[in-house]
Amino acid sequence: MSAMWRRLQVKVGPARGLLTSTQVTRRSTWLNGQLSLCQSFSTGTSLRNDFFKDLETHMEAMRKKAVDALPGSSWTPLEINPNLPPERADIVIVGGGVMGWSIAYWLKQKEMVRGGVRVLVVEKDPTYSQASTVLSAGGIRQQFSLPENIHLSLASADFMRNINEHLGVLNEDPIDLQFNHSGYLFLASEAVAHIMEENYSTQRYAGAKVSLLSPTQLKEKFPWVNTEGVVLASYGLENEGWFDPWTLLNAFKRKAISMGAIQCCGEVTEFKYTTNVMTTTDGEKLDLRRIKSVKVQMPNSLEYQPVECAIVVNAAGAFSGKLTEMLGIGFGPKQSIAGIPLPVEPRKRYVYVVHCPDGPGLDTPFLIDYSGVYVRREGLGGNYITGASPEEAAEPDVSNLEVDHSFFEENVWPHLAFRVPAFEKLKVTSAWAGFYDYNTFDQNAIIGTHPLINNMYFATGFSGHGLQHSPAVGRAVAELILDGNYKTLDLSCFSFNRILTQEPKLERNIV
Repeated sequence: MSAMWRRLQVKVGPARGLLTSTQVTRRSTWLNGQLSLCQSFSTGTSLRNDFFKDLETHMEAMRKKAVDALPGSSWTPLEINPNLPPERADIVIVGGGVMGWSIAYWLKQKEMVRGGVRVLVVEKDPTYSQASTVLSAGGIRQQFSLPENIHLSLASADFMRNINEHLGVLNEDPIDLQFNHSGYLFLASEAVAHIMEENYSTQRYAGAKVSLLSPTQLKEKFPWVNTEGVVLASYGLENEGWFDPWTLLNAFKRKAISMGAIQCCGEVTEFKYTTNVMTTTDGEKLDLRRIKSVKVQMPNSLEYQPVECAIVVNAAGAFSGKLTEMLGIGFGPKQSIAGIPLPVEPRKRYVYVVHCPDGPGLDTPFLIDYSGVYVRREGLGGNYITGASPEEAAEPDVSNLEVDHSFFEENVWPHLAFRVPAFEKLKVTSAWAGFYDYNTFDQNAIIGTHPLINNMYFATGFSGHGLQHSPAVGRAVAELILDGNYKTLDLSCFSFNRILTQEPKLERNIV
């Protein structure tokens, strides 16, 4: 207070003195007013600075947007769908089942430089509710009639045995395929016993561990089997059984994505391609096509994305035939190459889950009766799955996946109860249906290119054994694409050429 008082001292006339109390009051009032005015000016300056600062920020954003909108920029006022596939890929695999993801894995495994091969896998059903992979019985066997199929089984079994070395992902849980090491047990009647003996010789020569059983030996090993009508049985000793298909599919998918493969939910609805006309020595004109891009339609949307690519892999399973029709295959003149379609179509198969507490125990193999009926154990609670392939003339409608329960009553249960009397008393607890990618020509795989489309590779037509062969087939297709030929297993017998020359490679052990 004394300091303030001193500052208010002034000279009055010739004499020095102090202000009166009235003057002090007036001066104080004036000073307070000046201070208040200064504070008002200070506040106004701060607000004005904030205004210009915000304005400059908005102007900068507008200038940036204007620059981005110039020709050649990637700016767009429309929102980009994050689920769209990339505009370019080296290899587009159509079909994201176990076969498609196996091929994707092996392509990434074989690339020389990390990210050197851009692989896109397109799957139209991300829930896999209708996928053949997860609707199968999940079996693997060596007991085929063709050496190539036996070698595929042996290679795939070895891959599954060491699956975590191949498909394990860092910091992820180890893979458990829930593999049941129970062999396949094929039963033969007198009419087909000689075929079983021939197959046995082929299997043993190829390195498969299989044994033949007489009816007496069969009864001793599996006393719950009715051996009436059985002349010979074939039993797998190693590398046979069943596993969880969903786990194998996800293991391939997870590993391939971790290595850089790209997944896309969509459907390939169109191809863009170039055409060159070639005349053969016989004077036949052929339209040679090369795919330039695929059109990927987004699910439940009008939106689509063209994807430029160098190679397309047709791993669309039961619907792979429709994919080639988009390229005009099968619509050319009859008796011409272009007039021969890809002979793969969907065939519906029923799988029934039955409960039978008094059924066979833990030693139950994957039983295949000569009637065509099969049965295997499902878990440990007295549950089993069973089914059979219908006669050719009685193939069910493939427009849906509805289950015909009368098929079980009329075509499955009678044969099942006859061969295993314990199944006379059972209860059907559930059922489902799935599709085979059925090769109508010879029930065997079609692997490799088409003579008129040099950059589309097939991996289809397995007729029920694609799941078990997927590890080895994926490697073979990757070798064809990246190496130009087979390196490990020679599968050239499964090329499309056999269909052109009408030389089927018939597989006699189709289940």
